[in-house]
Amino acid sequence: MRPRRRFTADPPRPPRNEALNENIRASKVRLIGEDGSQLGIKTKDEALEIARDQDLDLVVVAQQADPPVARIMDHGKYRYEQEQKAKLARKHQSQVNVKEIKFRPKIGIHDYNTKKGHVQRFLNQRAKVKVTIMFRGRETTHPERGRDLLIRLAEDVKEIGQVEQQPLLDGRNMTMLLGPTKNAGVTKPDAEDQETERSEEAVQGDRNGQADAPASNEESPAREEVG
Repeated sequence: MRPRRRFTADPPRPPRNEALNENIRASKVRLIGEDGSQLGIKTKDEALEIARDQDLDLVVVAQQADPPVARIMDHGKYRYEQEQKAKLARKHQSQVNVKEIKFRPKIGIHDYNTKKGHVQRFLNQRAKVKVTIMFRGRETTHPERGRDLLIRLAEDVKEIGQVEQQPLLDGRNMTMLLGPTKNAGVTKPDAEDQETERSEEAVQGDRNGQADAPASNEESPAREEVG
């Protein structure tokens, strides 16, 4: 029995670039130097020799011209720069990310502060926030409560959020759209120092008997309703 013939796969070939060095098909090119200078019409071999003398590549940049326009350049560096530009362009193409937070017209202080924290977190993540007030039953007869709540929220987060859509009543819901400001997500190095200064002033005032009474009324009424 004859032994079975074994076939070995050919190694993968690099992709052929018709517009680079020896792969250029045109017999003549209009040559541009690395510095942008016009070197005139050259044969392919002449242009390749000039590029090799400078340890650079010959790249066709205008295939449809007659003759094609070729430029002397570092092709690897050129490709890298193009990829970086593409990455930067994709980075700046910010996708619109909209989060939604729902409130009730009669919401307790604790719940309000918790949801306000969520709104601030989303804004600091450079997301837009759709704030929805949900009315039930007879609450629909007092839409001003929902509007006041939305205005209060916008005022509380104005440093990092701006109103992009004013409060709008739609059926049983009232919505407002907040967008991040330029300060959203930006850390301020002196913020901690300012907080420390305020704490030290409060301690010093306490020692002198001049400190204001603690604002306990703001924390204690956990059942207080906003709106």
